[in-house]
Amino acid sequence: AARMITLHHLENSRSQRIAWLLEELGADYEVKVYQRDPVTILAPPELKAVHPLGKSPIVSDGDVTVAESGAIIEYLLDKFTGHSLRPDAGTSEAREFTFWLHYAEGSVMPLMLMALVMHRIETAPLPFFIRPVAKGIAQKVRGNFLDDNIQRHLDIINQTLDSRPWFAGDRFSAADIQMSYCL
Repeated sequence: AARMITLHHLENSRSQRIAWLLEELGADYEVKVYQRDPVTILAPPELKAVHPLGKSPIVSDGDVTVAESGAIIEYLLDKFTGHSLRPDAGTSEAREFTFWLHYAEGSVMPLMLMALVMHRIETAPLPFFIRPVAKGIAQKVRGNFLDDNIQRHLDIINQTLDSRPWFAGDRFSAADIQMSYCL
């Protein structure tokens, strides 16, 4: 019997992209769903038993366990052949594909996460005498760092998609799936 891939899926997480990719590949897989801690919003400790990072997505395939979205995508694209979800090696589309695959997590997501943290600071239920200080710090970070950087990245994304239909060229690819979460 063929091994079945298990996607370790944390609710409201980046693992939605891996489920989408597995569907596009026509893969036989199962999903093991984990719930976030209602107070901390963090992944449960059970995920650490699957991989030391203890966060999602994680894919198990027999004795192989892969974490990190980009690494999982590359693993799955290598495992399943006969698809057009990765451009041919050595092409300009392949270079673009690799760029967007890593750009999503390496450049855009840190800014999006920081923006989320600033929003949580600005809207946190704090004692009235601390609230203006916390809000002021968050607004300074936004004004001096986040807003301009996020705008620059949105401009790059818009310029790219103005010049071609998909991130890596004329065909839909796993790079588009990878970029979906930060968008």
